[in-house]
Amino acid sequence: MQLLIVKTTSLGDLIHTLPALTDAVAAVPGLAVDWLAERPFSEIPGWHAAVRRVIASDLRRWRRAPLTTLRNGDWARFRDDLRQTRYDCVLDAQGLVKSAFLASRADGPVAGPDFVSAREPLAALFYQHRQRVPKHGREHAITRTRRLFAAALGYPLPANLNEAPDAGLDRARFAPPDIATPYALFLHGTTWPSKRWPLAHWQQLARWFDARGIAVVLPWGSEAERADAETIAATSPNIRVLPKLGLTAVAGWIAHARVIVGVDTGLMHLAAALGTPGVSLYGPTLPQMTGAFGRHQDWLCNHDQPPTIDRARPLTVTVERVIEHLSTLP
Repeated sequence: MQLLIVKTTSLGDLIHTLPALTDAVAAVPGLAVDWLAERPFSEIPGWHAAVRRVIASDLRRWRRAPLTTLRNGDWARFRDDLRQTRYDCVLDAQGLVKSAFLASRADGPVAGPDFVSAREPLAALFYQHRQRVPKHGREHAITRTRRLFAAALGYPLPANLNEAPDAGLDRARFAPPDIATPYALFLHGTTWPSKRWPLAHWQQLARWFDARGIAVVLPWGSEAERADAETIAATSPNIRVLPKLGLTAVAGWIAHARVIVGVDTGLMHLAAALGTPGVSLYGPTLPQMTGAFGRHQDWLCNHDQPPTIDRARPLTVTVERVIEHLSTLP
């Protein structure tokens, strides 16, 4: 069976799809898998051994300059690349109008969530096969994606839906970084201001690790995050601010860390998928639905947090609570 997975963005969403692919490979003999993703995230699908080919889309750039995209042949080249294979199923695992449109350009019948289940109901107009993915309370995004794959490809759901999922990632494929001491990695960068943890808290936590002989490593993805990393690093000479790195290089640092502490950010999902012990912090969002779900993962939310998503709700977890939970990790 020839399968094209369409999951284009973002980092966390792609990571959430990997366990469903692991299920599918185990359930469907001879499954051959390609994956369509936006170029900034196109490294991720290839980390799973079952992915044969990754097709990179530049939809964000094309939408900014559609006429240029048509004139210079970018769209035609992408379309030809996308249609190299006749697929038995093109599965839009994102459920957005943009992902459904791209899926419809491939050669093969398109499946996806139905009008009730899709994140953008109009996306279902593009599908020949629509799947109902029932909402079982506040079910995690990983579990819902596993349900979608099972329904679209016609195999029974695995019995272990409530256990830590297998993302199909081998830690050994990521080269260990050049550092001689055990280290903790702080994932301090995030998009929503309300998800940020105060820099003074990161500094206090860094001093706690320093007192225990564990170095602290700080990756960053933007100039603002780099400035924050340097502010945190001013606390101690044992804190290392990394250079700007690609996703695979960052994955190497995550895979071999002693522990990860992070806010609600895509790289925290990668830590969970790799099984690196981690503590993630949640204020405006709900970890039950989109939290870092995997082995050795601990979620900390604001005290008395209501069961709603609120972009304006700040993250108020204390350093003391983080340190208390760090002592319980392997």
